[in-house]
Amino acid sequence: MPFMPVKFNLQKRVKLAQGLWMLYWFSVIVGILIFSLGIFFKIELRKRSEMMDNNESHLVPNLLILVGLLACGVNGFGGKVCHDSLDPIKFSKWKPMLKTYLLVCCGFNGLLLVTALLCFLMQFAMYLTLAEGLKNSIKFYKDTDTPGRCFMKRTLDTTQIEFRCCGNNNFRDWFEVQWISNRYLDMSNDAVKDHSVQLTRGKYLMDSVPFSCCNPGSPRPCIQHHLTNNSAHYDYDFRMEELNIWNRGCREALFSYFSSVMTCIGALIIITIVLQSVDMAGLKYLSTALETMEEPENPECESEGWLLEKGVKDTFNDLLTKLKSLGKTNQVEEGEEGGA
Repeated sequence: MPFMPVKFNLQKRVKLAQGLWMLYWFSVIVGILIFSLGIFFKIELRKRSEMMDNNESHLVPNLLILVGLLACGVNGFGGKVCHDSLDPIKFSKWKPMLKTYLLVCCGFNGLLLVTALLCFLMQFAMYLTLAEGLKNSIKFYKDTDTPGRCFMKRTLDTTQIEFRCCGNNNFRDWFEVQWISNRYLDMSNDAVKDHSVQLTRGKYLMDSVPFSCCNPGSPRPCIQHHLTNNSAHYDYDFRMEELNIWNRGCREALFSYFSSVMTCIGALIIITIVLQSVDMAGLKYLSTALETMEEPENPECESEGWLLEKGVKDTFNDLLTKLKSLGKTNQVEEGEEGGA
């Protein structure tokens, strides 16, 4: 007995074909959206590449681009089949391809599921890459004359301004590195060795941050130097007062941005899987309804459509039998080759 049979007349078949046609072309639009998001995500990763030591993975955006293109092709073909389904002559040329097409759709849904899982699972790898990349970016901030690092200062300043963040974990990360180049320091001057500055292992360390850490919304002019020295500023206590620099670390800010992008894309892919499944089910109903017409010459006649020709259990058993017979055939062929 067929699984989930439904009776169809001409009016129902026409409505199903029209509805599926619209649904397939809506799926094409979703495919274009996924493709565009893949391009956008790839560009964003390229823009922040220096913040990740050029170790970022482009697996997810590349998959999104591939999936978007496949979605356009697969659903465009399905839309054409639905458009021609009510014309017996036109539908006859598509009929032999439908079984293969539905198998391709199943494989495509599997690829979509893998892509959705990667959108969620790759977020942890992104977090680790950002942590290491930002640490090195801060360390190389001063190397404006070093080939390959000339634009690190500009990139990091732009990132801190855009994402309203400071340092890797917080602003104190700048206290642990020398972020002013020796080119701009007179190391023989005693002024660089006062109590707010320390010369440690040949590095000029100070309790200061770059200008890009300043919060322009603060009513007080930005205090970016001698942050931990209360006597250097009037009416100031760094332990009590809310500093007028960004307290949020750039790792948290960038990870929040990228994870939200990946989560939204993952959710869209899951919606696409549901949409593809509805398309497949509708096309199966439509094709079986057209095949079982009592009088093919009479378009007004009734027919029956279904999802599976047999029950779920019987279909599963048939599939297992086919797989076993295929395995036995391969074993026989290998045995004959061994004997030869």
